[in-house]
Amino acid sequence: MTEIGKSIDKAIEYLLNDEVIGIPTETVYGLAGNALKPEVVVKIFEIKNRPYFNPLIVHTYSFEKSWDYVETWDARLIKLAEAFSPGPITFLLPKKKIIADLVTAGSSKVAIRIPNQALTLEILRNLPFPLAAPSANPFGYVSPTTAEHVWNNLKGKIPYILDGGPCTIGLESTIVGVENELLVVYRLGGITLEDMEKIVGKINKVHLSSSKPQAPGMLLQHYAPQKNIWVTNDLKKFLTLHSDDNLGVIFYGEILGSFKYFLNLSYNQSLTEAAQNFFDALRAIENWNVDYVVIQWFEERGLGRALNDKLKRAAVKIVNY
Repeated sequence: MTEIGKSIDKAIEYLLNDEVIGIPTETVYGLAGNALKPEVVVKIFEIKNRPYFNPLIVHTYSFEKSWDYVETWDARLIKLAEAFSPGPITFLLPKKKIIADLVTAGSSKVAIRIPNQALTLEILRNLPFPLAAPSANPFGYVSPTTAEHVWNNLKGKIPYILDGGPCTIGLESTIVGVENELLVVYRLGGITLEDMEKIVGKINKVHLSSSKPQAPGMLLQHYAPQKNIWVTNDLKKFLTLHSDDNLGVIFYGEILGSFKYFLNLSYNQSLTEAAQNFFDALRAIENWNVDYVVIQWFEERGLGRALNDKLKRAAVKIVNY
């Protein structure tokens, strides 16, 4: 039986007893367990049905505490941590031996994050270990942004879900590291490329897709709902040419026509609002009686870059004119 509750003490008790539970963060809900115990980490992989070659993010409560788990910080990454942590940013850093290879999929680097969620920070401060916590959903499926999403996906598989309300960001964290002295973005997320470049200057390398991921969230196919998604660069033209199709539409801003099944991620074209609503929309369309759902690419700026990356991984067809 799986319980949804608001008790930090109960969450801590489960974690101290080597259980895996659902926890809130500002990005998405996580499936959390003791990052220092391989037998607990194995449970996370098994519950998610996640391949062992896909590494996990380790969560702790402060920059100072992160030194218990990593060998060194690049000076530029320290600047980013000072600017954006706690927050939706993850750092890929050389790991200490205390972090098992299982967590990092054999990599010598570990993904470290300090989440900006009061309940989870309180848990982390009161645990003698960090938490490994990928998104709390079956592998490859839409990430959860509420406790109810976690319950729908994992009921009966975990004992407890700590309810922290809806996630305030709604997209996974940005992942950044260093390769050959260059800053590298491995995953676009809650911190934009533009925001990071204001702190550390131009970032020339963005490496997002991989069949052998160096960091979480890099797999080519990911975030897939049960409904087919088509993506286009010109929604108005697409809808004109496919007017007789049995389709649903996800809008961003102007609504182009009348449809039985549609969602608008943001009527005023706010990328922040669209990001908050994105994963929820991917879940909602599963109840639509349509052959497929179409959405237009977002502007390639700010959070739009992260949303477009998610669309690439969720889409079954891309139609560009």
